[in-house]
Parts: sequence; C-alpha cells; structure tokens
Amino acid sequence: MKHNDSGYFYMPKQVAVLVFTLFSASAFAAGEANGSDRTDRMIVKYKSSSLESMSARTSASMMAERMASAQRIGQQMGFSLRTLRQTATGAQVLTLNRKASVEEVSQLAANLKAQDPNVEYAEPDRIKHAMLTPNDSRFSEQWDLTEATGGMRLPQAWDLSTGQGITVAVIDTGYRPHSDLSANLLPGYDFITDTFVSVDGDGRDSDARDPGTVTKAGECGGGEPKWDLTSSWHGTHVAGTIAALTNNRVGVAGVAFDARVLPLRVLGKCGGYTSDIADAIIWAAGGAVDGVPANSNRARVINLSLGGKGSCEITTQNAINSARNNGAVVVVAAGNDNVNAGGFSPANCQGTITVASTNRAGGHAYYSNFGSVIDVSAPGGETNVTDANGILSTVDIGQATPVGEGYSFYEGTSMAAPHVAGVAALMLSRNPSLTPDQVESLLKSTARTFPATCSQCGAGIVDANAAVRAADSDTTPPGSGGETEPNDSLSGANIISTSGTVQANIGSSRDVDYFKVTLPAGKTLRASMTPGSGSADYDVYLYNDAGSLLSSSEAGAGRVDTVSGANSGSRSVTRYVAVKYYSGGTGSSSGKYSIQFSW
Repeated sequence: MKHNDSGYFYMPKQVAVLVFTLFSASAFAAGEANGSDRTDRMIVKYKSSSLESMSARTSASMMAERMASAQRIGQQMGFSLRTLRQTATGAQVLTLNRKASVEEVSQLAANLKAQDPNVEYAEPDRIKHAMLTPNDSRFSEQWDLTEATGGMRLPQAWDLSTGQGITVAVIDTGYRPHSDLSANLLPGYDFITDTFVSVDGDGRDSDARDPGTVTKAGECGGGEPKWDLTSSWHGTHVAGTIAALTNNRVGVAGVAFDARVLPLRVLGKCGGYTSDIADAIIWAAGGAVDGVPANSNRARVINLSLGGKGSCEITTQNAINSARNNGAVVVVAAGNDNVNAGGFSPANCQGTITVASTNRAGGHAYYSNFGSVIDVSAPGGETNVTDANGILSTVDIGQATPVGEGYSFYEGTSMAAPHVAGVAALMLSRNPSLTPDQVESLLKSTARTFPATCSQCGAGIVDANAAVRAADSDTTPPGSGGETEPNDSLSGANIISTSGTVQANIGSSRDVDYFKVTLPAGKTLRASMTPGSGSADYDVYLYNDAGSLLSSSEAGAGRVDTVSGANSGSRSVTRYVAVKYYSGGTGSSSGKYSIQFSW
C-alpha cells in the first residue's frame, strides 16, 4: 500500500492546537501546512481557593461572573466566548466565535489573566498532529529490531522480557482491527469532542476505532491542506510497533509483544485539540476525567507520537505531571522538521522521554528534530530512497475509509517513539518497581554510541538488551560494588546510575577505565578517585557525551584525584569519567583503587 508523500493530519489554519503532521518532513517544514497557527478555543483555569469554601449555588454564581468578565475582555478584541466543557484538571474550555492566530488568542489569554486576578492560567487550545511521513509497503524485514548497526537488539532482550503484564497507552488516531494486533488491544476510548474532527458523527465514547480521516484540499480552513490527503491509520501503525503479535507465523513482531495496548483516540480530521489530548493522558494513567468511565487498565507507559510548534502548554504539562505521579512513563516523538525540538510541544515538556529518529545506518534521519531536549534516539527509518529502510507495521489498506488489514513501511519520529515505549514496557515487566525517572535514566545510561553522525540526538540509540538487563531487579545497582571489564572505551563504559563507591583496578599501564553517568538537570557530578597505594599515580578525566574533555585531575602519586561538573541545563546529560594510568602499580593486587561518585 502506498500513501502519498504529503501524508496526513493537517491542521486547519483555524484550529490550532499544534500537532506534528503526518506530512513528509519537507512538506511540513515548507509552509506550515498543518495550519497550526490558528485556533478557535482557549483553556482557562480559575484559582480553586476562591470557590472551595462556597456552596454549589454560590460557586455557580461566581463562575457566571467569571464568564461575564471573560466576555467583556474578549469583546475588547472582537471575540465572543462560551463555555464548552471542563477538563480533567478543572480548567474551562472556551470556544471563540471565530478562528484566530495563536498569537492573537495568546494575547486574549494574557489580557484575561492580567485583568482577572482569579485566573490561574489561560492559553490557546492548540491542535496537534501525528508525527509521521507515511509511504508504501515481516520479521526479516524489521531491521529496526534486529540489525547490529541501526537496530534495537531486541532478540537478546526477549530472552529476559516480553512485556507481559504491562499496558501501553497509544494516544493517537485510534485503531483498526487487525489479526496481527487485535489480541493485544484493550478496550479503548475516543476522547475527541468535536464532531468535525472525530468524523464518526459523535463525541466522546468507548469506540476508539479509526474511521479514516481522508481530507480534501482546503477542508481544514485557511487553504489547508494544500492537496488531498488519504487516511494514514497512524495509531494502528504505532500500536503494531509496540505490541504486534509474535511467533504467530504471520506479519510482523512487536517490540513488547506480550504487552497490551490501550488505544485512546485524540487525533482525527485536521488534528486534535490539546484539551482532549491532556484528558487522555490523565485518564490513561488512571486519573479521573469527568463524564468518562474509570479506566480499569491503567497504563505504565504512554506513547505520544504527536506534537506541534510552541512552548509546552500548562494544560499539557499538568496532564504529564498527573500521569507521572501515577507511575506512568511518558514517551514523546521529537518531530519531523529537522530543527531544534525545543520549539515543539510536548517534546519540550518536562518529565517526558523525548525521542529523535535514526536511519538504518544509525545516523540522524534527515527529517528528525534534534537539540538539548532530546533524551534518546531510536529507529524511525527513511523511505525517501527505498521503502525497505522504513519501519514496517500494521495498517489498514484503505485510502479513505477502512477496507481491510495490511502492512506498510512508514518513516518519522512517530515510528521512533513507540520503539522506546516498547522497551520501557520490557523494562517494567522485568522490574515493575521502576519509577519513570529510573526508566529514563537507565534508557540513557545504557544507550549505545551512534555508529554514524547524529548531532544533538540525545544519549545514543536505545539498546533494548542493555536496558532490560539494567532494569533487572536481581542485579546489583550500578554505583556500588566492583568495576566490570572491559570498560576501556566510551562505548564500553560501566554504567553508574546511583551515587556510591566502585572498587576498581588498573590492569596494566595501558588500561583505561571509563564510567558513564546520566546527570540530571541542576545537579553537579563529583568523582573522587583514591589509589590503593601511596606509590600509585592514576589520573581522572571528565568528558561530555561527545568525548570532549571538560575537566581533569592529575594530583600525583598517592593523592586523591577529584573532578566535578555541573549540569545547568533543563535536561539530563551524559558524562564520562575516565581513570588512566600514569605510574605505579598495576594488576589485580597492586593496581587497586576506589572511585566515589556523587550528584
């Protein structure tokens, strides 16, 4: 099956809750084709303290006054506002009488907050899109899972974990029934409130099936999209990457093929609203959403292969915080514009694992966003030369409405993110006690060095086997105990995941010992090496993730060598500490030293 290069999920220039489009990277980058700069909704959260002590009647009266005030402020800019609904976090979704630029609605939001001291925050309800560039179309074709250069080293990891007992929420376009996937699908939910976006003729309900979102040129408003778009079945492709059935003699294998997928539909024709996406994030992790039945299948992992330009919305950040507080790992696609991902939400939200995309050679995929907000990379493929270099997964073969099941090669950070979500499920299945922060730290500290150029692509390519082994609850936590050889290169560095002391050894005059630390934002790493004898002179060096020297200590024989370095950024960074021989004893007895790590 072949999808045109323009992909899918354009945002109307009128509805703007940004989300990465399914267009090819060039098309998306070349003209804001998703119309993500316009919206007809705003999210307003009023301070709860002023209402908590009031009776229901008084509270309702106060809210009416608040809305009257909002109307007056809106009229100053030519807007008429009405209440649509309340979000899971208690914010009000307001609809506007016309579509306007995000900048204009942001100004309205700023005016509202400035003129009404009871407003906690106000922001545009922007539209987000799936991060995919679909193209055309079983295990031998899944280089992304198996190949040593660009793959994830899954077969070795499957000896330890297959994801059993873990639920992964796929917040996306919904799903299509597929014989290679359906047995791993849980009952989902459709969170789309707008009937134009939903296509299926109704609002929120328990039917998360994807009806198709074929879109005519200009149908989203503002001249967008610029050409006709076929249905992408994006959510079905993402779900298949995570948990397609395996060892069933047909189709493809999933990364965590014994996990279960919870499909939550938030993206439809022209995209999806931030307010709907935020509610889905909260509900996925077990939070309550007004009007939606309680979720009996709480997700430990949430995959968001969607996004759009702008800073992280307060609404989105609050939803992510809620999910993390309930123990969910939130994995996000970086985006397909080949620019800095720091300008895209939810890639730039705090507490997410933001994933860039690599190609079959293990280098930067031509479309993938990059930058300091990237945590790790994973295979997203490139189909611009040949389909076989893309990511193969489950789809429907219909161009408009569902026709029947099939498989197709896609490319995009939308494809990279579910690889990481699947590995997170493997880790949690192996060790359910892991926290979201621990999962992120282990994914980074076990990531392997890029075999090809990939600047600002995070800690490395996720290594499923290494990550699952590190997650094993039966292993001794790194940061205490003894050194493990060989660790004489950056790629072979011992992983230090907690503060502690390592007992190590300089085996020969040519031995170098490397240790790898994932340093959280705002923390300072300190490494102090104490030689085992007064005649031993070993030196200590601190490097960044590119291998550039940051600091060194060459104190002399019998002296303690200490290096330190601060992470003043907003994201975790990778640091390497090396202990090198200068003079003195070597070997199992004479070459002993201890090194203490703290941050």
